[in-house]
Amino acid sequence: MEMAYRAQWQAEIAEMRRVLAGFAMTEACKWGKPTYTVDGKNVVIMQGFKEYFALGFFQGALLKDPKKVLVQLGQVQAARVMKFTSAREIKAKASTIKAYVREAIAVERAGLRVERKKTSDFPVPDELTARFRKDPRFKRAFDALTPGRQRSYLYYFAAAKQSATREARIEKARPAICEGRGFLERR
Repeated sequence: MEMAYRAQWQAEIAEMRRVLAGFAMTEACKWGKPTYTVDGKNVVIMQGFKEYFALGFFQGALLKDPKKVLVQLGQVQAARVMKFTSAREIKAKASTIKAYVREAIAVERAGLRVERKKTSDFPVPDELTARFRKDPRFKRAFDALTPGRQRSYLYYFAAAKQSATREARIEKARPAICEGRGFLERR
């Protein structure tokens, strides 16, 4: 799998490589993306997106982030990214990038890990509980999903602000759940 938008971000990839060059990390190609490791453990990854270039920190949630530059993408628990739109911006923020990478390496060497949320940590919306009461077969199908699939549905259902929206989301997801498919496999 090739890094998305790689051609678009050539200058940024080159500049980021210059910034990371002084660290005792090994660059490898993982998931089609330049990934840097320490003792075989992933520390950072370069990612190209349509609107921005990112340096992803695998255990970014554990970093102090004094400059408030780390962003959580989606519902990931541990990873965080720094976003950039130009090689010039990467060059200007080189000292900040290096400070964060130094901390990320220290976190990795210490073996620290983000404590993953368990499925039981996610709230079950009242609308889903009510639907389970009306349809025990649906509850059995939901309970048969892997914990990760259950969490993604619970997150998606609970993210709706209105009860009617939660109910609509549950109804729409019901066929996929009954077939054992996850949230991202619904289509």
